[in-house]
Amino acid sequence: MFRRLREGLAKTGRALAGRLRAAVLGRRVDAGTLEGIEEALLSADVGPEAASALVERLREANRSGELLDGAQALPFLRSEMKRMLAGEGRDLARAPSGTTVVLVCGVNGSGKTTSVAKLADLLRREGRSVVLGACDTFRAAAVEQLSTWGERVGVPVVKQATGADPAAVAYDAAEAAAARGADYLIVDTAGRLHTQDNLMRELGKIARVVGKRIPGAPHEVILVLDATVGQNALPQVETFRAAAPVSGLFLAKMDGTARGGFVFAVRRRAPVPVKLVGVGEGVEDVERFDPDAFVDALLGDPASSEG
Repeated sequence: MFRRLREGLAKTGRALAGRLRAAVLGRRVDAGTLEGIEEALLSADVGPEAASALVERLREANRSGELLDGAQALPFLRSEMKRMLAGEGRDLARAPSGTTVVLVCGVNGSGKTTSVAKLADLLRREGRSVVLGACDTFRAAAVEQLSTWGERVGVPVVKQATGADPAAVAYDAAEAAAARGADYLIVDTAGRLHTQDNLMRELGKIARVVGKRIPGAPHEVILVLDATVGQNALPQVETFRAAAPVSGLFLAKMDGTARGGFVFAVRRRAPVPVKLVGVGEGVEDVERFDPDAFVDALLGDPASSEG
């Protein structure tokens, strides 16, 4: 599992770890060293706020005498990066009883529908029974795409024709999931509607409808973000959090970017935990998010990169 994550983050890791080592190795920690560290972090799209916070911790440790030699900077930074990403609520929610409903949202092109399939396959491989609800009925290819994924991973898909009422599909999916005694119902929602008001109304309606059939639903609202756009995804977090009670993030396409550091920018900006990471094109290329494993994959093995 760690190998897949490390390979998925290789593009970001090569850019970041190399620049960090060049900035610190063989040097004392001083203003120039700290500036080099900050530039390396910014190059990986860590973002000004997160980069500044990390460098400030290094600066404080330097002033106190705790951090003087550049060789100490990388392990110190590794620890601080893990601390920044740590937090509660990284596990997927689970209903107290019956079917757990996971609403998945995100803009078109973010990899949302593929991420739904990856989550379904992950849960299935963990021994959970899953039903998919094809509620992205506004995009012609979305229902067909999800149906194809459902067949590929062996998960039933509840659907109607393109243009059908998404809330009606959601209700049918909730009925089917409850009747089957499924562990999870994953609902794929529209990527983008004409205005934010429409988005809010549609997501709200779907949430209300599934909640009528399955008490407490949705138990989880996952927002899929395209890692290849880096910090440009941040406004999406704000838009969707205004539209729905987003409880977790799925970072898609992490293998295709050198801007994977935007995880830190997201964490700094929004109090929403990262729960899943997509690290390849295959349906199996998904990881439950673990801050320690993520930072180690990003910066390389501690023994080889810092020893």
